[in-house]
Amino acid sequence: MSDPHARNVAIAFGALTASSATLVCCVLPAILVALGAGAALAGLVSAVPQLIWLSEHKGAVFLTAAMFLALSGFLLWRARRLPCPVDPMLARSCMRLRKVSAVLYGVAVAAFAAGLTFAFLLPVLR
Repeated sequence: MSDPHARNVAIAFGALTASSATLVCCVLPAILVALGAGAALAGLVSAVPQLIWLSEHKGAVFLTAAMFLALSGFLLWRARRLPCPVDPMLARSCMRLRKVSAVLYGVAVAAFAAGLTFAFLLPVLR
């Protein structure tokens, strides 16, 4: 992948995927229990037992997600002023990829923040 903009989209997508793991490990179980859907959570855990592993290793999950977010943020910041091609069609594509990367990164940061809140901040406040 030689195009830095396409690479940034792929890395932002990786950050979003890693941040989604924080939602699955910590936010989803807390919300299901808060809504009184403990039986649904038990059914989900029996269908997908990897959720237990994610919850037991939430420190590693959050560290991995933070590393992906840091790498993605650094690459997006570094590529913010890269020139786009002169061809109008390619220039529009380049600008669209920049916007997609930024949106994916924003969603990933929001997912990470929600997971961090449910996994580490709310238990301390309780």
